[in-house]
Amino acid sequence: MAIKLNVIVCSTRPGRIGLPVARWFESAVKKDSRFEPVFVDLAEVNLPVYDEPRHPAMQQYEHAHTKAWSQIVKSADAYAFVMPEYNYFPSASLINALTYVFKEWHYKAAGLVSYGGVSGGLRAAQAVKLMLTAMKVMPLPEGVPIPFAAKQIENGVFKSNELIDASVKTMLDELAKWSGALAPLQGK
Repeated sequence: MAIKLNVIVCSTRPGRIGLPVARWFESAVKKDSRFEPVFVDLAEVNLPVYDEPRHPAMQQYEHAHTKAWSQIVKSADAYAFVMPEYNYFPSASLINALTYVFKEWHYKAAGLVSYGGVSGGLRAAQAVKLMLTAMKVMPLPEGVPIPFAAKQIENGVFKSNELIDASVKTMLDELAKWSGALAPLQGK
């Protein structure tokens, strides 16, 4: 059975380059029969700043947007966060989306496809790993950092290169291993 991998676009701002990067990554995942990618765009999910009256660990959600997000998160076996670096940190939309639910994230692996300037989003990736581990998510050491990603977009399409493609393969190999290892903890 294929691993259901939520490919989550973490930037929501107008003019974002995350969308073409995420579409490219989704197409790379589709070539790997171990995975069933599910495209999730936080701009479409459109979560307001956290507005539930109870702590997310209680899972007593009142709002339809939270209940829908809970199902999206819960249904995945693993995650790939396609994330920008803003001010040396993950986007507010990603932090907010992670905060909305808690137990739904538990015991799943996550790969980070980060992009930005010279660092390729690595500072933001390192910062979000702290939060993910607190939520019982295994953030992989192997990721897909993309420096100067905007320069690799032509006519709205991200153009990869050999080095980036190799990092995708490495990350997917690790996602498959970790997803299999963590499945029993999810009750699968």
